[in-house]
Amino acid sequence: MSDYGVVIDTATVRMERTLSGSVDQVWAYLTDSEKRSTWLASGIMELKVGGQVTLAFDFKCLTKEITPERFRPYETGHVQSGHVTQCEPPHLLCFTWNEKNGQGSEVRFELKPQGKKTLLTLTHSKLPNRKEMVNVSGGWHTHLDVLEDRLSEQEPRLFWNTFLQMEKEYQASIPEYPAANA
Repeated sequence: MSDYGVVIDTATVRMERTLSGSVDQVWAYLTDSEKRSTWLASGIMELKVGGQVTLAFDFKCLTKEITPERFRPYETGHVQSGHVTQCEPPHLLCFTWNEKNGQGSEVRFELKPQGKKTLLTLTHSKLPNRKEMVNVSGGWHTHLDVLEDRLSEQEPRLFWNTFLQMEKEYQASIPEYPAANA
């Protein structure tokens, strides 16, 4: 299994990771604001269909390195909202991502036990274009790397250094699509 995302269609990317820890431990890192803040973003997550999701990103808490110039507006205080679309604790969580005017892409986490570890399958769908697919692929790849480090009780890798490398790799590997989806 590769850690890299796989393009499912012109609007969907899927990633799989085998993570240290039980399904319950991984579920806690997805749903508990304090734990989630160590690898993604803090914020409200009402674990019911229609429940509110607020992700408050604070990249200064994720990494000790200097934020690249183009990402400085998102360095602290970047907030996005969505709603839970499916919730079956502790195995399935889906929510809208960066919802605006009732529209957004959708993130789906599926957790399956693998002995003492957990297989996490992340599917990000309804992406509006290739540019967004490249961005979320690099972002999820990096955030999942940090989650893996947290669950393994290792010092988290440098976020921006990893993200910039992943962004280049996904830029090169995700195919160009016709203009309607570019």
